Amino acid sequence: MAAGWVRLALLAGCVLGALSPGRAQAARTYSREANQAAAAAAERGTADIEFRIAKLNQVWDKAQRLQLSPVKQAELHSDLKIQEKDELNWKKLKADGLDEDGEKEAKLRRNFNVILTKYRLDGRKDAVSLDTNYVKDSMDSENDVFDDPKLEKLWNKATTSGKFNDDEVRKLRREFQHHQDKVEEYHILRETVSRNEDIHQNVISPSEAHMKEDFLHSKHAELKDKHRNVQASFERLRTLIHQGYDENSEFSEPRVLELWDMAKRSNFTGDELDSIKEELKHFETKIEKHYHYQEQLDLSHQKLKHVETIGDKEHLSRNKEKYAMLTEKTKELGYKVKKHMQDLLARLSKGGLSHNEL
Repeated sequence: MAAGWVRLALLAGCVLGALSPGRAQAARTYSREANQAAAAAAERGTADIEFRIAKLNQVWDKAQRLQLSPVKQAELHSDLKIQEKDELNWKKLKADGLDEDGEKEAKLRRNFNVILTKYRLDGRKDAVSLDTNYVKDSMDSENDVFDDPKLEKLWNKATTSGKFNDDEVRKLRREFQHHQDKVEEYHILRETVSRNEDIHQNVISPSEAHMKEDFLHSKHAELKDKHRNVQASFERLRTLIHQGYDENSEFSEPRVLELWDMAKRSNFTGDELDSIKEELKHFETKIEKHYHYQEQLDLSHQKLKHVETIGDKEHLSRNKEKYAMLTEKTKELGYKVKKHMQDLLARLSKGGLSHNEL
């Protein structure tokens, strides 16, 4: 019996060895055994297991090795929690045969790639560029570098114009980052469509070809929508730089403004729009609270490093407790904000918010 297990182990090793490095990694990452082990460890309460899915733990471990700033780590944790929830829900759908065309699976892969790109965990940036500080980035334009040259040029124009005070620069930085996230999502979707077009050329079965054509048609439509959205977002930034912030505007947070514009373009009644506006006000308050904890977390991190150099054990213990509390609170709020955003987008895109949802 033992010899049989040895032969199986050797066979598995040969199979993995025959794969390319990328595929071998994928085989390890997506193996059922690894995911089951991660889930079992999570249920046992193992301290070093954050997620029930192996690949998410690998991303989390890599981020910690690369020493992302505390705020970035908290943000990444929230994104991975959302990804985990969506992937676990998808597994249930797949078991019930409700994703035959693979559309939901493709969306999950794209969302995962967006996370890797957003936090520079896709291997295209070195570790030095990862250690960014949220508050410093918000206030120091010289350290803000955007991938898009047009965006970087517009940012430099905004921060040298003298038109915006410190609070407005902070809000403006959020808008620019929000736009860059959209651009990255657009490029990832475009790469997805391009890869599927290449695969489509090699499809033999007529039924497979028809399914792939339907898939590509939906992806091209989504790609056009995202491209229009990116263009509209950039035009908003240009207008904002030229005119400044409108003091009479209903909202100031870019994600809330986007949702409010979506609501106004839909066929809602006046009463429905009033209900949506109240919901969005609550959402904006939640976002501002999240930003507040991000700033407090960063300040706590700086203070903790200072206390560590002094060597005062009593102060160090208190600061570690506060830092741990702020870390967990920032993660919690980050998850709630992103989940709320996800829910609002889904509900608004369906045409309304029912009264029991408000």
